[in-house]
Order: sequence, then structure tokens, then C-alpha cells
Amino acid sequence: MALDIATFSNTEGGFPFFKAAGHPAAVAPARALMDDLARAGRIGVYDPRGFATAFAALYPFTAIDVAHVFVQDIARLGTTVLDRPVQPITDLAALDLDVLLIVAFDTAKLSGDIAHLVPAGIRVVTLDAIRLPDDRLTNRANYLDPLNFATNFAWFRDADWESWRDEPAACPPGRLHTSIATANYWHRYGARDVRLWCILLGTDGEALAEWDIALPDTPGGITIDSQDVRQAFGLDDFTGQLFVHAIGVKGHDVVKYALDLYGDATEAGRRALTCTHDANSWPADYYAGLPAARDGETVILWIQNSHPCPIPPGTVGLNLMGDDDNTAWLDAGVPPFGTLALDVATLLPQACWPQQIEIHAGKYFVRPRYEIESAASGAPRRRMAHANVERTDLKPDRTIADIGAHMGKGYLLPAPVLPAGAFRSVALPTPMARSQRRLPTRLLVFDPDGNAVVEHALGNLARQDSVAVDLDAVLNGHGSDGGGNFAGHMELVYDFPAMGAAPEDGVDGWLHALFRYEMRASGHAAETSFGAHIFNSALTFRGEPQSYSGRAPGLTTRLFLRVDPHMATEPGGAAPDAFCQLIYPASTPWHATSQTQLTLLDGAGTEIAHRSLAIPCGGSRLWYLSELFDADERRAAAARGAAMAGNGRAGGYVMIRDTTCRLFGYHGLIDRDGGAFSLDHMFGF
Repeated sequence: MALDIATFSNTEGGFPFFKAAGHPAAVAPARALMDDLARAGRIGVYDPRGFATAFAALYPFTAIDVAHVFVQDIARLGTTVLDRPVQPITDLAALDLDVLLIVAFDTAKLSGDIAHLVPAGIRVVTLDAIRLPDDRLTNRANYLDPLNFATNFAWFRDADWESWRDEPAACPPGRLHTSIATANYWHRYGARDVRLWCILLGTDGEALAEWDIALPDTPGGITIDSQDVRQAFGLDDFTGQLFVHAIGVKGHDVVKYALDLYGDATEAGRRALTCTHDANSWPADYYAGLPAARDGETVILWIQNSHPCPIPPGTVGLNLMGDDDNTAWLDAGVPPFGTLALDVATLLPQACWPQQIEIHAGKYFVRPRYEIESAASGAPRRRMAHANVERTDLKPDRTIADIGAHMGKGYLLPAPVLPAGAFRSVALPTPMARSQRRLPTRLLVFDPDGNAVVEHALGNLARQDSVAVDLDAVLNGHGSDGGGNFAGHMELVYDFPAMGAAPEDGVDGWLHALFRYEMRASGHAAETSFGAHIFNSALTFRGEPQSYSGRAPGLTTRLFLRVDPHMATEPGGAAPDAFCQLIYPASTPWHATSQTQLTLLDGAGTEIAHRSLAIPCGGSRLWYLSELFDADERRAAAARGAAMAGNGRAGGYVMIRDTTCRLFGYHGLIDRDGGAFSLDHMFGF
């Protein structure tokens, strides 16, 4: 059963109450409050803001004698809360209670408004008892200001290669590490004295370490590396979550980051180099885009509880896309804030690539990561990616097919086609709304200058279809150099002529796909997934073209490219090179070329060097840090930064800025020997 909490609305944004009540630092006082109520006798619950149900989901009232529930809004009369019929708060004056719990924060005025109704001898308690300290708040006057809870979870590990297995295989030792990179992007909105409050939560959900990092009053970059954390706190192996709370922020209430995972080289030749996006800080009911394993692969879904209540057995389930009737349920529970590694094959043993898997999450965790261990090329290799939110609020809308006269290609999903001589590129469309029964789709391929190369119709795919499109077959000799080493980008778009006639055959604008890339020489792979948007149109349609800040249309670019993850895949070897593919997608004709500015910054936010790119409309550019910035510039930006105030290090990055168009970007790292690489989409702000 799903948690009865409100986390996010696509019309209203994120709801801060569940973050406030479920904050790791609020758990101890909240449990103390509940223990007090369990001993106090007859309890009345006053629910003026409608938070009681969500609070009870996180901290069950099973041991508490709830005698009455009161409300302020008479429109709620006739409903039940905590299995009690609600009463008007004016009934309180005539009742015999021991304690009145006001389920709200900032209750001075609420308490004052009903003081004349509280009989003598009744003790009044409120959720102000579980508030974070004032020095942990951005806005002390309004506790549920979203900026007070600019938080996120990050998957975080420093452990042996085999640590996830109950019975590790006998093999040479090797270690796996994690590095988080971000920047003080709140600075551009006027924030000062920003701090990151970090709490490392272990596999069992217990806190292993806690520290603060003071960010410079500049747009400086920062990295948090698991090896540094392990050494600073004298920790043993850990795999869990890093909870990050940004304090003193403006402009954004989400902590965005790039997550790099890397491994020590071993005699067995095992390689781990992978990256993934931030976790998205709002737990959802369902996720999709989890691929089934190929031969020689093990797919691990990392279930990481985002709440102070346990995930009960039988709550998390997996089913093949479109086959809800055959959902397999996990018979194990997960402790509060705990982490569990689930081998997908234990629930769906017959699933195989390119089948896709839906995740029943019940709002217990944020967008989950999955990890694939592959021995297909001989030596074991690791890669990680994330699933995406399945929308429950969307319905098929046939009017989307009619916007082409104004919006051109309309919704489109761009992704790289990496140089074909070195990489295989594969696209796998994914239904990402619960109501999407069919997916009429075409794939378009463009060269770097924006010239259309080839078009491939996938037809009107049924929800349960899983059709992986290999770009080798699609190109089949097409391209400026005969297809032998074609590079450019692809776009998935709706194929309206192929759309069925039934109302349920409409599309919803939430077109997603998984893109997989494989290095031909080594077999190392990477994958990423994302959703479609309308790009570069002066007209707007339902919040598109989307903007990172402000109202649509989003016609500018500000992207973060981390360049200093403080990692080396060989002892004493050179760190991987950073690369980036910038795509200039256009739903309608736009400026002939971009005016893209690349600014290389060091960890203090100081500009080291500047370059410009002109990307043709509808085209793309794949570039490497080592090609655009010389060795001295790279050293200045990427030298291991001095420790900040707290356990973090300054980290260089490239700010990608364009005020003329909205670009979409993918970033990664590649070993100097060409044996491993990583890739995922970038974040902007």
C-alpha cells in the first residue's frame, strides 16, 4: 500500500510538509513526541492544515489513544481522519481530553485562536516540538517555506566490488567509490553564506557521519568524494545515502548534482566508470525505464527508503511494462532511510533485454538508481543509471496532434549518436505515463550540422512492446562519411499519422526513452534516459518550452559540466577526460546558429578560460575538455582543491551559457586509454 502523503504536483510543485516531518534530524524529536502521546491518555488531534494523515503515515498513531479529531474548515465535516469522524474545533470546549496535538508548524497564532476553547488542564503540544534549529533554516518566519527544505538524497558508496552480494564471489579485491559534483548556483539569485548540511546514512538507515560544508560566496564548484568522507570519519565499507540539505539558498529549492561512480583497477581488469543524474527529491508512486538484463548481466535495483518509517514487505513490486496483472512483490522490508540491493532476476527471472520493467514504489523512495554488472566482454564492468517517474496525472490528449501548425515538430527527445566507429548507439522508447496505452513514434537522425540523414518509423507501439532501435541498422551506410564513423544526434518524435483512432490512442507529451551506448573495443557501456520537451519556440503550450527559472518559454541555456571528480581509474594514472555533447534541438525554425559560451571556472568560482561555440540550428557538437582547453587551463581548474570549511573540496567546472536558444546536453568521462566511459544528461539551473 502506498504512503498517504502528498509529495509533488505538476501544477503546484513540491510540498514541503513531508520533507519537514520526515527530515532525518526531525526523527528523534518526532519519535519522542509520539512516545509522550502514547503515555499521555486521551488525545485530541487538531488538523487545521490537513497534515494529520501524512504525519501518521510517517509516524503511525497505533499506540496512541486518539479520542477525537478536529478541523477548522467546515467543508471537511463528514470525512474521516485517523479513522475518526472529524468534528469542528468548536466541539473541543465540551470534551474531556488529556492532550491536544495541533498537527501544524508555526502554531503561535493557531494556538491563540483556539485558546478560549481549550478546557483547563488540557496540555497543548504542536509539531513545533520537532522543528529544526533556527540556524538550519533559510526562512525562520515561515517554517514550511520550500527554501527551508532544499534537500535531496544521493546514492553514496565506498566499498568492495562485491559488497552488494550476500555471498561475495571469490575474486581479486577491488574498491568502488562515489563523487558528487555541484556548484553554488544559488549565488546567482543573491544567496549568501550558503551551507550544505550532509548526513551519511548507512545500509541500515542509521547515521554514519554528519558535517557541514560552507560554500564560497561565489558560483564556485564543489565535490564530495566518498574516499575523503571515509578517511575523515574513519569509516568501514558503506553503501547508503548522502542526505544533503542546502541552507541559506535562493531561487531553487532542489539540490542538483552530478554523481560519478568509479572503481580501482584490479588484476582481473574490472572497470567501473559511470555517472548519473540527481535523485529528484519527490518520492513517486511508480517508476519506469528499468531495463531487463542481457545475457551475462546482473541488474540491481537500489531501493533506498526516503522516510523515517519502514517499507513493509509486499510493498515494492516489479512487473514487465504493461503487465500489471503479473506484478512480483518483494517479500522483504527496508528499514527507515535504509538501502536494499534487489537483484531484479529474483522477482522477474524470465525478463530479458529489451524488455522494460515498471517499479511499484508507493511513494517510499525518490527516483531510484539501478546498477548493471556485466561480464559479457570478459572482465566484469559496472554502470549505473536511474529510472524515471511514471506520471499518474496525465491522460491521452489527441489535441497534441493538432499543434504542429504552430509548434512544428512539437515535443521531441534529443540524444547523441556517438561516433559509430567507436560506439554502438541504441534507443528504446518508454511509456512513462500510467495511462499511455500506445506510443506512435518516429526516430530522426541528424548530422552535426543539422542536416536530416535518415528517418525510421517505429509504428504505433503497444505499451507492452519493447523495441530497441540499433542505430547501426538505421544508418546502414547513411551519413556524410558513408556511415562508417557517423556522429550526430537523434530525435524521437510522435508519429501522428500512425496514431490509432480510438480516444485512448492519443499521446500525452511525456515521451521518454532509454539510450544505451556501448564501446565497441572494450564492451564498456553507459545509458541514460530522459523525456521530451518542446524546444525553441516563441509560442507556448502547457508550460513548454520549459524554463529552468521563470515562466515559459525557456529560450536560454545554463548547464553545468563537472570536470574535476577527483578520480583516477589506475593507481597513479591520469584522471579521465571530460566530454560533452550539446544538441541544439528546434521544434520550430530558430536562430541559424547558437551563440554558446563555455566558461571554465575553478572551485572558487574564478574564471580560468573562455571559449565560444556556434552550433547550427538542429545540429550538435561533441567536444572534449582536452581539445578546447589547454593543459595549463585544465590544471588550474581541475587541480585537487583545498578543503572547504567542512568535508568537501573545491571543484572546477564549465558553465555552458547561451542567451539565444535552449540547448540540451549530455556529459561524461572517458578513460585516456579508451577502455571505459560514462554518460548521462546534464542539469541546468
